Amino acid sequence: MFPKMTVLLVILLHLYAVSASDPDPIHDFCIPHTDFSSTFHSCKNSSSATVEDFVFYGVKKPGKFSKAGLSAMAVTSSVFPGLNTLGMSFVRADFDVGGINVPHFHPRATEVAFVLEGKIYSGFVDSGNRVFAKVIEKGEVMVFPRGLIHFQMNVGDSHAAILGSFDSQNPGSVKIPSAVFGSEIKGEILEKAFGLKAKEIAKMRKKLGPQ
Repeated sequence: MFPKMTVLLVILLHLYAVSASDPDPIHDFCIPHTDFSSTFHSCKNSSSATVEDFVFYGVKKPGKFSKAGLSAMAVTSSVFPGLNTLGMSFVRADFDVGGINVPHFHPRATEVAFVLEGKIYSGFVDSGNRVFAKVIEKGEVMVFPRGLIHFQMNVGDSHAAILGSFDSQNPGSVKIPSAVFGSEIKGEILEKAFGLKAKEIAKMRKKLGPQ
């Protein structure tokens, strides 16, 4: 039988883990010093802040497109200092015709996706493997709950784009194909899990491994 204090401590730690998120700011803002290498940074003197610290110009145009027909430009405090400690970040995602954003999830954030233009087949999968998906168009919004796998595909006949907003300064992104086949998971496990042969696993690893 565990002592009552031990049980209480376990419960408190569990409640803390469930409710944990980005810490609340203790200043109006915190413009970091020039070293952006860590998630949270010490603040420089607020008197030296300027309006340019709170404006970002880097997503006026799409970035480089991948073979999947996607250009995703993440905007976090590492490139936009004004976001530091505010518990939010965003991404501009552009899609060629037929372009996809492969199934992925954000371990530390809920995402709200606003369609800037085009038609995007968009959805997520819950913990019961139920799929919630539909085509959303310009001006429409969809939310992807924290930690759930989601995906998007341009199903229109022209360019499409979305703006994704996250409730974390550092949401993280785990792409399922590369996490599974681009990692060092033993081939035997993948063969049994997916019913594939060793040659097929090797082919997938060559395609999805580090570039």
